Amino acid sequence: MVSAIPFDGLADDEMLDVLQKETFEYFVHETNDANGLVRDKTRPDWPASIAATGLALAAYPTGVERGFMHRKTAVERTLATLRFFRDSRQGEEPDATGHKGFYYHFLDMETGRRAWNCELSTIDSSYLLAGALTAAEYFAGDDPLEREIRDCAGILYRRADWQWAQNGTGRLCLGRKPRRGFLNYYWAGYDESMIMQVLGLGSPTHPLPEESYRTWTSTYRWKKIYGIPHVSAGTLFIHQISQLWLDLRGIRDEYMRDKGIDYFENSRRATLVQQQYAIRNPRKWRHYGEHCWGITASDGPGPKTLVIDGVKRRFFDYVARGVPSGPDDGTVAPWAVVASLPFAPEIVLPTIRHFSALKLRVKNPYGFKATFNPTFPERTGEPDGWVSGYHFGLNQGPIVLMIENCRTGLTWKLMRRCPYIIEGLRRAGFEGGWLDAKTDSDA
Repeated sequence: MVSAIPFDGLADDEMLDVLQKETFEYFVHETNDANGLVRDKTRPDWPASIAATGLALAAYPTGVERGFMHRKTAVERTLATLRFFRDSRQGEEPDATGHKGFYYHFLDMETGRRAWNCELSTIDSSYLLAGALTAAEYFAGDDPLEREIRDCAGILYRRADWQWAQNGTGRLCLGRKPRRGFLNYYWAGYDESMIMQVLGLGSPTHPLPEESYRTWTSTYRWKKIYGIPHVSAGTLFIHQISQLWLDLRGIRDEYMRDKGIDYFENSRRATLVQQQYAIRNPRKWRHYGEHCWGITASDGPGPKTLVIDGVKRRFFDYVARGVPSGPDDGTVAPWAVVASLPFAPEIVLPTIRHFSALKLRVKNPYGFKATFNPTFPERTGEPDGWVSGYHFGLNQGPIVLMIENCRTGLTWKLMRRCPYIIEGLRRAGFEGGWLDAKTDSDA
């Protein structure tokens, strides 16, 4: 295990340098070099996650720019990944890798075949495709390998049949299983699927109809929480993950034009709500406060019910935690705080320092530990209560990408020149800012 560099005495930029590099190491060491698949979490014999793999593809450009990875290595890793998905088995077989251009949520790290009887996941496939398109924009050189990266990414993106994934309805389905067919759940409400909606709308081969985006936004919930009006979604990562790729500053769809803000401001407001909830701490969880917040979909100490200080407490394992209505069991996710850095740096940076002071990086190979729960009694005597024993690729990627977006806007800049993203945003009804400037430059 490595010894973490203390944040004490470091300027903010130096602190972010250290945290970003430590976090990026997950993608260096938890990846199969032969096929580019990235392990879902650091548990022995655990399968790959296509979402973690897509985040790795998106993170490699940052790694190159920051000197964490040689460009040659990044090209080789990226191409191994894209070649694997280009050539992997697509079909109805239960052990295929994917079907109709979408992929199974979890894949065997070695064979790349479906693991755990999991679902064909539309949202996780979207993160994979977004990562592939990021790579295509970054690796823009004349080298034959970089040209192949662009070719492979285009093949993967154009293969996804978004119309099929609607299953004859006006909305995208969450997923499908080989024998059971489509799941009974469809994307509705403000959620993590905006990047998927934009990718589907931008497709040159199987595009979503424009009305499907309006159908999705019609299910939003506009709320005022602690005096802060915004489109509400309790779990914090919903306000972050699509904006790993989409620069939504100053551009608005029809819904946001009516509200007078953009989605970037909306995420800022949601971040402030998180902090306010922790300060108010209505359920009296230990350690919640101004510099201890970050409630999102994450690992946890349950499932278990305990009586603590005379109060019956229910704890969950991996669940989509959220505020203010819950579920909330006192589990805090440092990664979710870091992923809000572009939106509210003035409250995120002091919270990062506080988490470091809690020793959440000590003897830890990949930056912050995934989650901790000060209320849950840890038998090993950890001063911070229960601490997750694992890192998750889905957590690591947002740290790397949002630190970089905050500092240089690298991923945002890359995706602002991606023609599929531009087309998807326009068909969704977005106008203003850089998108209008892009229109002018196209004329």
